[in-house]
Amino acid sequence: MDGMEPAGTNALALLEGTYLRFRAPRRIVRPGGRICEVTPTHYRVRGLSQAARLGDIVSFRCGGAEHRGEVVRISAEDLLVAPFKESAEAGLGQPVFNAGPLHIAPHESWRGRVVDALGQPVDDGPPLVCRPAEPDAARPRTPPVLRRQRIATPFMTGVRVIDIFTPLCHGQRLGIFAGSGVGKSTLLAMLARAEAFDTVVVAMIGERGREVREFLEDTIGKAGMEKTVAVVATSDESAMMRRRAADTAMRVAESFRDRGEKVLLILDSITRYAHAAREVATGAGEPPVARGYPASVFTDLPRLLERAGPGEDGHGSITAILSVLVDGDDHNDPVADCVRGILDGHVVLDRAIAEQGRYPPVDPLASISRLAQRAWSEEKRLLVQRLKAMIARFEETRDIRLLGGVQTGLDPELDMAVRQVPAIYEALKQAPGERTSADPFAELAQKLKLKEERREG
Repeated sequence: MDGMEPAGTNALALLEGTYLRFRAPRRIVRPGGRICEVTPTHYRVRGLSQAARLGDIVSFRCGGAEHRGEVVRISAEDLLVAPFKESAEAGLGQPVFNAGPLHIAPHESWRGRVVDALGQPVDDGPPLVCRPAEPDAARPRTPPVLRRQRIATPFMTGVRVIDIFTPLCHGQRLGIFAGSGVGKSTLLAMLARAEAFDTVVVAMIGERGREVREFLEDTIGKAGMEKTVAVVATSDESAMMRRRAADTAMRVAESFRDRGEKVLLILDSITRYAHAAREVATGAGEPPVARGYPASVFTDLPRLLERAGPGEDGHGSITAILSVLVDGDDHNDPVADCVRGILDGHVVLDRAIAEQGRYPPVDPLASISRLAQRAWSEEKRLLVQRLKAMIARFEETRDIRLLGGVQTGLDPELDMAVRQVPAIYEALKQAPGERTSADPFAELAQKLKLKEERREG
């Protein structure tokens, strides 16, 4: 009849759709093997060596639930799998199937949500919406070096000591170095409230479980969560989940960056990521080379961190701020030393400053931003240089002044440092709930002016 399609057209379209749906070999036949060995942290699978690649996700079913893990070593006879959950459910002879690499395809609706290291929701919200996965999305890559944008745009964090002594630019990577209990997470929370970003991605790796909700609800707050995606892997989760959480957070940040957004990535902490990577690597049989860390850890760190930074032309940027837990307050710890060489600056928190009640306990003399020259004007650069010189003079003469070995009037520069440095320290104090600073240099100048007026009066 006129206006009607031939009867065979619908059948042909149905046949074509069926072909497109099942044309991938893994959709028709899933490669599989069987578990042949189980340990507390890994299990071996025989029969999958020819069909698996490092980083692929494999799974088996037990008790109606699916248990997944990641391939970390492949040999001719079998492959080694690090499970995302405990391996207690794995039993000899259980069939294991290869699901290929993990795809993380965040949607705009992920803002305000909390997900685990596999991109699954852990809050009480509705199921997550995912964008269609791109062909090369499963294997993330660092932007080509000659196609990356140049870093040129500074921004204000609202934290006075950071904006004065270690100013930041969009696309910069900064580390916060400190021992345990000095205030890394508190400073990260203050930086997370910066208003210069479209999206904030927070990765909490190896954190205490009780602190997750407090950090998200009290520190970031309801308003801040509207533009935040949180990736959580607490300290009681498996090493593979803690190791995978950093990659998941980076993939989420990359997805928003590629849409042209300015993204802030908060990673707490890169040291716990290194600990998880060490646990996985040593379980796979790698020998330690530096304080128990295998060589692959020092390969994984730059491979992860180099993915942050400015994107290609026409894309956005990822500004990465990560905490580094220096074991035993040793800033020459292998992880701290490796990370410091990769980043574009570091902020050092001093336990002695924290004990004096000066928060944030940032040591301005030990901290540095490699891109500060792009944020300072010439006048600000000279002022900061002068401030650092006064602070250095004040600190290096502290002991001798306490012993009464300095006489006023003999050294005008030292006299000025003794008068003004305490006022500088007072001006740099900032509580977590205090309002952000719009013009820290003006506030500092006002504090010093009032100090001089009181002295002259």
